[in-house]
Amino acid sequence: MTTIQSMKFSILITGCSSGIGLEAARMLQERNFLVVASCRQEKDIAAIKEQGIQHVVQLDLADSASIEKGLTKALEITGGHLFALFNNGAYGQPGAVEDLPVEALRTQFESNVFGTHDLTTRVIKLMLAQGYGRIVQNSSVLGLVAAPFRGAYNASKFALEGLTDTLRLELADTPIKISLIEPGPIESRFRANALQALKDNIDIVASRHQQGYQEAIARLSKEGVTSSQTLPASAVVKKLIHALESPRPKARYYVTTPTYAAVVMKRILPTCLLDWVMRRQGS
Repeated sequence: MTTIQSMKFSILITGCSSGIGLEAARMLQERNFLVVASCRQEKDIAAIKEQGIQHVVQLDLADSASIEKGLTKALEITGGHLFALFNNGAYGQPGAVEDLPVEALRTQFESNVFGTHDLTTRVIKLMLAQGYGRIVQNSSVLGLVAAPFRGAYNASKFALEGLTDTLRLELADTPIKISLIEPGPIESRFRANALQALKDNIDIVASRHQQGYQEAIARLSKEGVTSSQTLPASAVVKKLIHALESPRPKARYYVTTPTYAAVVMKRILPTCLLDWVMRRQGS
C-alpha cells in the first residue's frame, strides 16, 4: 500500500473531545497529516490542545451557523483545501421507541444525520472544485442491524448509511472517494453521554420498561470496559488510515467481532432468528 506519511495532507475531524475523534486526531497528526480537530463546545478546545493537537475549532453539528463558521476556520488553517473529512461526531439517545419524544428523535437526527449531511455537502463542493478528496463516515454496527431500546440511534445510523451509499454511487465518476467505518463496542465516553441523554429525555417512571431502564442505567454507569469484545479507539483509526492512504479504499470497514458477526448473521439468518439474537442484547 502506498502511504503518505511524508506528505502534509489536511483532514477535518468532527467529535474530537474524546474517544475515536481524539485518537484519530492524535494518530493522524503523528503521520504528518495537517489535522483540524473540531468539537461541539468551545470549553473543550483547550483540553484537546493539551493532548498535543495543534489545530482545534468549534463546530456544533446541531447548529448550521456553527458548521459554516467551523469549516471556514478549518479552511483558513489548511489554506483553502481539504484532502479529507472524517465525520465522527455523534451520540446515542437510548430509549424504547414508544417512550421516545419526537423532540429527542429530532435532536438525535440533527447531530447524527442533518448536521453531518450539512457539513458533507459543503465539503463535497470544495472537493469537486479542487479535483480530489476523501470522505469517511463513522457509522456503527447499529447501522447494519437494529438493537432494542436504541431506536433513535439505530435510525440515525441507518439513515447515515443510506445517504453514504447513495453518495458513493453519485460520486463514482469523480475523484472523491467515500468510505464507511462500522465499529462495534469501542472504548469512549459514549456510554456516559448516552446515560445523560436517557435521564434527560425519557420518562422512566411512567414507562412499562422501567425495569429495563434501571438495568440500562446500571450498565451505562459502569466505569471502564464492560465487554471483552470492546476495542480501543485506535482500532477504528487503523481502518481510517487505510481509507485515507490506500489508492483503493474500501466502501466499508468493519471493526470489532460483534460487527463482523452482525454482517454474517444479517446475510444468513432469517429475520425471525436475527430478531431473537438482537433481542438478547437487552436494554
